[in-house]
Amino acid sequence: MEILRENEIADERSNRLGTQLALALAVAMVFQVSAHAQADEYHVKAAFLFNFAKFVEWPTETFKTPADPIVICVLGQNPFGNAIEETISEKSVGGRTLSVRELSGTQHPWSCQILFVNSSALNQFRAVIGRIKGAGVLSVGEAEGFTADGGVINLRVEHGSVRLEINVAAAEYTNIHISSRLLSLAEVVRKVP
Repeated sequence: MEILRENEIADERSNRLGTQLALALAVAMVFQVSAHAQADEYHVKAAFLFNFAKFVEWPTETFKTPADPIVICVLGQNPFGNAIEETISEKSVGGRTLSVRELSGTQHPWSCQILFVNSSALNQFRAVIGRIKGAGVLSVGEAEGFTADGGVINLRVEHGSVRLEINVAAAEYTNIHISSRLLSLAEVVRKVP
């Protein structure tokens, strides 16, 4: 009887933690972004990138060792400044630290776990989408039509708020699993890359 009660308490704590995580993400989603405060927009988007790492499962072969970091790459011009570094500083997800790299047009994105595609780099992304099939790369963009082009998550500013659009077919294509909690906070589409 006592063990059963302990299990109920543990389940209740787990449910509360899940609800708190979902609520924190939902609050971040509705954070207002003023049109003239682009720096604030990219701080919010940096927070999304960090939080996505909590709600995504990568294939086991994605990481060579348990100590490998989750690598966030930026394709195209970096609009974040230091916002990503500030957001992930001294934080970890699942025991993994996070790191940031900027990619040039000649570097390959399959060494990244999260690939942010600047709107200026959409053509570069279209050129590599076929090469990241099954590679466990979560692609995140900010351009109209990003998910139609095979991107997994599109961050779009709508009526002053950052909104999510998730292409579940693209997630399957790249061999990643997105938590139902994150999917419940987004507009879900299914467009095969």
